[in-house]
Amino acid sequence: MGDKGGTGVGNRRHRILTLFGTRPEIIKLAPVIRALDADGQNFETLNVASGQHTNILPPFLQELGIRLDYDLEVGRPDQSPTGVSARVLGGMETLLEAQEPDAILVQGDTTTALAGALAGFHARVPVGHVEAGLRSGDPASPFPEEMNRRLISQVASFHFAATRHNRDSLIAEGVASPAIAVTGNPVVDSVLWAKNRQETSSQIDEISSWLGDRKLLLLTTHRRESFGEVMESRMRALADFADEKSDVAIVFPVHPNPQVEQRAQRLLGSSESALLVAPMQYSDFIHLIARSWMIVSDSGGIQEEAPSLGKPVLLIRDNTERPEAIESGVVRLVAGSGQELKTELDEAYRGSDWMQGVRTIPNPFGEGDAGRRIADALGAFLSPPPDLDR
Repeated sequence: MGDKGGTGVGNRRHRILTLFGTRPEIIKLAPVIRALDADGQNFETLNVASGQHTNILPPFLQELGIRLDYDLEVGRPDQSPTGVSARVLGGMETLLEAQEPDAILVQGDTTTALAGALAGFHARVPVGHVEAGLRSGDPASPFPEEMNRRLISQVASFHFAATRHNRDSLIAEGVASPAIAVTGNPVVDSVLWAKNRQETSSQIDEISSWLGDRKLLLLTTHRRESFGEVMESRMRALADFADEKSDVAIVFPVHPNPQVEQRAQRLLGSSESALLVAPMQYSDFIHLIARSWMIVSDSGGIQEEAPSLGKPVLLIRDNTERPEAIESGVVRLVAGSGQELKTELDEAYRGSDWMQGVRTIPNPFGEGDAGRRIADALGAFLSPPPDLDR
């Protein structure tokens, strides 16, 4: 590989290719990319979108101020994980041959992340895994994310674990301790960045006007294992709860997956107590979290975002790969159908010590410096620089 210039160790900068394909990935990788760019003496960045989410991602890149260098454009209507994987592998093979990065960064557990990690392994390029070590304990739940992240751990060279629990999970699976850095989760960086922004869109004004002085129940749900009757029963329970409580209103940023959109319109679309909105800018979404009375979600990210804003979460899943959220007291796990959810909502509405106590719980996922810590750890992992003649 030829010299890429720069003034880092050995007059050589590390070329880092960061791959992302979905909204959560870029939200969590943005602080890492900023930290790498800030250390231009040692790093050169290449930012690559897979195109897994073709319409959702571009506004977030613009809002977060992240430059896009390449787009693999793999997105197709009604795509399957297998189809996405095949197209990402093909696109990455060509890109890696042309760009010869010193390392690839992937985040989390998406199909893009798994395919990108495998492409790096095939090309003998070290792979760094951001948010490594999350485990639910059930290979089939969440699907396919749990297996994706387990497989990424098998091919990654560097593991950036958000918590000590995540590190311990990796070590128990045979990952060598020197290959792991405990960094916190960069989503906390993004929450604080968005919280400190003064700008919100006109959509927030419209939502605020619709809400009035009602309590905001913020809903997000999109996971594959929730599709079908489980999702329907939960939406019915939410609609019933909001219709019974005149001082509660639901705001639901609806994921564009038809499995979610169709059920949302049928079960919540006609309710005067529910407002369905398109996916939001990140700073707008954080503004809604900060205003919310309660969050109901099957999202992984919200379990990490809510503690920074002191907001309680009812997690509508059978398990979680983030036990720290449960143990800290911010999140309550609500498995099963809508009836269990309705019971929890009724209890919360009556008032509880839990609802009040959440406000003072520190975020177990970090303090907002994970981006810099990941960049520093990556530099240490890659030092001394790779052989210039390889």
